[in-house]
Amino acid sequence: MTSGSRTVVVANATAGHHARVMTHSPAAGNAQLAIGIDIGGTKIAGGLVDRNGVVHAELEEPTPPRSGAVVIATILLDLVARLRQDRDVAAIGVGAAGIARWPDGRMLWAPNNAYRDWAIRDELERETGLPAVVDNDANVAGFAEARLGERIYQDMLFITIGTGVGGGLVLDGKIYRGPTGMGGELGHMIVDPLGPRCGCGRPGCLEAVASGTALTRMGREAAANDPDGLIAVLGRKDGEVTGHTVTAAAQQGDPKAQDIFGRLGRWLGIGIASLGTIFELEAVVIGGGVIRTGDLLLAPTRAAAREYAYAPEARGVPPILPATFGSDAGMIGAALLALEHADRKPGMVS
Repeated sequence: MTSGSRTVVVANATAGHHARVMTHSPAAGNAQLAIGIDIGGTKIAGGLVDRNGVVHAELEEPTPPRSGAVVIATILLDLVARLRQDRDVAAIGVGAAGIARWPDGRMLWAPNNAYRDWAIRDELERETGLPAVVDNDANVAGFAEARLGERIYQDMLFITIGTGVGGGLVLDGKIYRGPTGMGGELGHMIVDPLGPRCGCGRPGCLEAVASGTALTRMGREAAANDPDGLIAVLGRKDGEVTGHTVTAAAQQGDPKAQDIFGRLGRWLGIGIASLGTIFELEAVVIGGGVIRTGDLLLAPTRAAAREYAYAPEARGVPPILPATFGSDAGMIGAALLALEHADRKPGMVS
C-alpha cells in the first residue's frame, strides 16, 4: 500500500453520511461493479461501487501539491489496480475538479492541480482495457444525489462548498453539460462585480464570496481588525486563521464569526435565488466540507434564497437540503456514470 493511503473499513463514519461501505468482495453473481474516482485538490478517493450506490471498498491517497498529469495518472492506475484485484469490474468513472470536455474525457484545466489538456480517459482505457468516463466532479456528485439521495429528483441543483464552489445541474434526470461539457460552471457566476477577486482572475464570482477560501479570508480580516477577539485568539493557538478557526469561534457563540457565516450564506442564497429564477428546480442540494457547519450556513442561505426569489408566492422556493452522501458523492456518482456506459467498447462515449 502506498505511503499515506487510507483504506475505509467503517460504514457511515460521519453523521449524515449515508453511503454504505462493505469490506468483503461481493458474492459471485451480485450487482455489476464500477470503480469511481474523485480527484480533489487535497485527496484522491477511489471506490468499488454498485448501481445502488453501495461502496464495497474504498481507498484514499493525498493529492501531491500542484501535481501534473504524470503524477496523478500514476496514483489513479495504482488505485484501480488495487480495487480491481480479484474482482470483476465493468468500467471506470472519474470526477475531477476543473473543466472536462465531454464526452472526450479530456481535462482541459484544473484550479488546484497542474494538469492541462490531459487525455485522461484515453490513458485509463489504454492502461486498463476497461471503458472509462471522465466528467467534472460536481456534475457526478450531483448525479449521485439526484439518483440515489433521500429523494429521486429529475430537476435538481447541486452545489458543493469547499475550497471553491462547484455546481452540477440535473435537468430532466440527466446531467446538464452543454454541447462539450463546458456548461454548469455555477461557482463562477458573478454575484458582486465590486467584490473580491476570484482565483479565476475575475472579481465577484460566487466562489469568491461563498467558499471555504472566502471563509478563511473573512476570518483573517476579522482577526486583523480585532486582535483580541476569539477568532484571532484561536488563530494564534492553531498557528493561523483558517475556515476551521472561524467555524470553531462561531460554534462557541462568537458574534463576529457568526456574522461571517451570515454573510457567506447570504451570498450563497443570492446565487441560488438567481439560478432558481432561470430553472424550475425540485430541490437545491448542498455538499462539500463547509456544509458540515449545518445551520450556521444553511439558515442564512435559506433566508436569502427566499428573500431574493422571483415571485415566491406563485413559483414557490425549492428546499435547500444538505447532501446525502457527504464526501463520497463524487466517487459514487462517477461510478454510476461509468455503469451507464459499461456496455460500450473503450473509446466510444456519446
